[in-house]
Amino acid sequence: MKVKTLLISQPKPEGDKSPYFDLAKKCNVKIDFRPFIKVEGVPAQDFRKDKINILDHTAVIMTSRNAVDHYFRMCLEMRITVPETMKYFCVSESTAYYLQKYVLYRKRKIFHGKQTIVDLMEVIKKHKTENFLLPCSDIAKEEIADKLDEQKVKYTKAVMFRTVASDLSDLANVNYDVLVFFSPAGIKSLFKNFPKFKQNKTRIGCFGPTTAEAIKEAGLRLDIHAPNPKAPSMTMALEQYIVAANKAAK
Repeated sequence: MKVKTLLISQPKPEGDKSPYFDLAKKCNVKIDFRPFIKVEGVPAQDFRKDKINILDHTAVIMTSRNAVDHYFRMCLEMRITVPETMKYFCVSESTAYYLQKYVLYRKRKIFHGKQTIVDLMEVIKKHKTENFLLPCSDIAKEEIADKLDEQKVKYTKAVMFRTVASDLSDLANVNYDVLVFFSPAGIKSLFKNFPKFKQNKTRIGCFGPTTAEAIKEAGLRLDIHAPNPKAPSMTMALEQYIVAANKAAK
């Protein structure tokens, strides 16, 4: 069947440049964006129940912008003044630069990896005497904790934000040829919003092995999967599928 419409379960990219916009023009398809999940902060009164003292820690591991935002929000809500001696270990350079929203970048001890927790661990291993705080969501990837445990790093996992399903009720009567997912939480949101969802002729694409597993566990058919040897990105996998499907439909 021909592909004419796609729904990407993420926020619409900012600005005019995005491989998704290029894909829409190149393949003459309509692409809509809609986040299936959203992030909500854990209230300070709930966080206090975990009995985590933020100031007991000498360093913070920042794995995302959400982690940065909710760490400083929590400090503000709990009336904690973050000392200038606090060290920050960020998963990527862009996350490190995002800290400028809250601290004077040049006056702080900020370290970062290239893009993954594996890169960052090489940096953390050189500072193993620190007591790390790991701000995270309620569905944090265990990979991070596993890597820290492997290296016997002293750290505390601090759940400061939650991932919840978005309200998608306005999409009840809207049909797309392809739905694209990026996390298991997106699949949960699909069924929370539409418990009677039937895939039928709708194609489903996803990025990453954990999302692929969640799709199969939900009894859905996975039609487009990235990364793969021929398509390292989601847009490349989508383009290859659309070109082949639309050619076959002629």
